Amino acid sequence: MSYNPQYSATNPDPNSTPPRRDDRKLIYGILIVALLGTWAYIIYDKNKSKESITQLQMEYSNVDSARNVIEQEYNDALARLDTATGNNTQLQGALSERQSEINNLKKQISAITGNRKATAAELAQARRLIGQLNSKIGEMVAEIDRLKGENQVLTTTNQSLNTQKQQLATEKQQLEENLTTTEAARRQVEDVASTLHVSNINIAPINVKNSGKEKETTTAKRVDLLRISFNLDENRVASSGNKELYVSVTSPSGQPVTMSSGSGTFDTREEGSKPYTSKVQVNYEQGKRSNVSFDWKQDGKYEIGDYRIQVYHNGFKIGEATRTLKKGGLFG
Repeated sequence: MSYNPQYSATNPDPNSTPPRRDDRKLIYGILIVALLGTWAYIIYDKNKSKESITQLQMEYSNVDSARNVIEQEYNDALARLDTATGNNTQLQGALSERQSEINNLKKQISAITGNRKATAAELAQARRLIGQLNSKIGEMVAEIDRLKGENQVLTTTNQSLNTQKQQLATEKQQLEENLTTTEAARRQVEDVASTLHVSNINIAPINVKNSGKEKETTTAKRVDLLRISFNLDENRVASSGNKELYVSVTSPSGQPVTMSSGSGTFDTREEGSKPYTSKVQVNYEQGKRSNVSFDWKQDGKYEIGDYRIQVYHNGFKIGEATRTLKKGGLFG
């Protein structure tokens, strides 16, 4: 058998059926590459998702942190507002307009901070509103300080006025007391000054004849009556009108002479209660001198000696005179 190179192992027979090609390695390679690519994509996508989640968490955290800051700022503003208005209820009427503006801002801010899903833009709006709120609160505080200053001035003025009022009341009371004292003193002076005064007092013993003819006598047993006369001097204080005079007669024995009728007692300013013999009514005209004359007749005989006649007005003795009656002679 001769050697034919055409049928060597490296040179198979072209007419023979070639062995079937094995593609599994290629397929496996492709699958592995695809799988690796898929995993790479998954890992990449997961990383991207983690980054997105992390970013979202950071954004949420930032938003939440911003909300907390805004809420704190809002609470601080409310605390400042409470401090400004809490002890100034008396100023609320003057601050009602500013209070209305502040309440409107509070309503808007509360609507945003109360929404847990508020966006960063909304929170930014809330912060701007809080800035406006703080500005309004600052204006209110300034207004309160101004009003408090005015109130303090008014309070000081009121205290000063009250002090002056009390001082005036004290002075008024003192003046009224002084006036009362002065008025009482004036009335007392007028009362004393209105006391009439007599002058030219005269006592004339009169003997009345059977014919009715009168004759002055000094003999006691012949005296039928005593005619007393005097002038009431001018007095510009005493008012015009009826004046009551008391006449007190003392007998030579030193005893008051009283009558069965028309006598009594009266009060004097200096001698206490005193008996009077007769009471005389006189019509006096202010500022003018007038003459008074009246007769006094005792019930029994007249005694020898001095008869003292005293005239009183307004409790004061205003005149006095003495008349001596003598014992008659042999033919007296």
